[in-house]
Amino acid sequence: MGKIRVAIAGLGSCASALIQGVEHYRHQKHGQIPGLMHVNFGGYHIDDIEFVAAFDVNNLKIGKDISQAIFANPNLCVRFADVPDTGVKVQPGPIADGVAPHMIEAFHVDPNLKPVDVAETLRQNKADMLINYLPVGSAEGTRLYAEAALEANCALVNCIPEFIASVPQWSKRFQEAGLPVAGDDIKSQVGATILHRAMAELFYNRGVHIDSTYQLNIGGNTDFLNMTVENRLKTKRVSKTQAITSIIPYEVPTRIGPSDYVPFLEDHKICYIRVNGHGFGNLPITLDAKLVVNDSPNSGGVVIDVIRAVKIALDRGISGPLTGISSYAFKHPPTQVNDETAHRWVEEFIEGKRER
Repeated sequence: MGKIRVAIAGLGSCASALIQGVEHYRHQKHGQIPGLMHVNFGGYHIDDIEFVAAFDVNNLKIGKDISQAIFANPNLCVRFADVPDTGVKVQPGPIADGVAPHMIEAFHVDPNLKPVDVAETLRQNKADMLINYLPVGSAEGTRLYAEAALEANCALVNCIPEFIASVPQWSKRFQEAGLPVAGDDIKSQVGATILHRAMAELFYNRGVHIDSTYQLNIGGNTDFLNMTVENRLKTKRVSKTQAITSIIPYEVPTRIGPSDYVPFLEDHKICYIRVNGHGFGNLPITLDAKLVVNDSPNSGGVVIDVIRAVKIALDRGISGPLTGISSYAFKHPPTQVNDETAHRWVEEFIEGKRER
């Protein structure tokens, strides 16, 4: 089947989890792996994935082999795999709006940083796809990398809540370029959004009227520090809220999204969810849930599945937004459906029964 050549924009804790996970499971060809739908995904295994380029703005990472850079400050992802040298060094990427003023020190950024030509670097390294892991709120930065991907004839996987795959103008450009795009805003294996959707869907399917619902998240990594400034997370709130309200066919008061930065939690995320409703006899029903996870690794297995789905699309000459894997793996996909339907779409895509 050949190798899957992957480039990464933003070598933070989520990228660390992904790279460690590929190494950790590299030689497993059979059985089950926590966090993956399939060990064999349409003929591709985990060891088919190789990382060929990486871009960041952190001076502690630039020039380092990615095997070292993924453990540099301020990354907090737990070390669960020893990654050997890859020969791939981190290149300076454009700062744009990827670094909020209150994050310059935390990200170890030199304001005079001169970025490389991202498109040319992607071409030189023959990247099949670029994964966008920039910080939340990087609207301009995301578009710069999307433009570079198009220029380099490279597919795009957009893991953050700056909308590309779900925007018709952008998805049309990737379709016209003959390139697949998947996004937007990655879901975790079992995260706040997927749990909240399940709770809300349970109420609705069982005939309970949902009166209100909230999802409050706290954590201690730089993702939460970055989002302490409200204007950095505007699209994040939209993405997470629509992921829940899209399965409820009436207006529901909500408050959904990051709530506080608690440094000593480090890479742990704690989520509190409540769904308030009325059932038979118009009597109240309330469901409370608390979820505690290692934040960064929680989406790694999902991204591994997305990478292989995008490669299959490249092999088949499929372009534009991949609705199946996007609906399954992302909070703000081009088409919102329930999770059972999304899972079926992915299975049909793998089998060749569904085009995208």
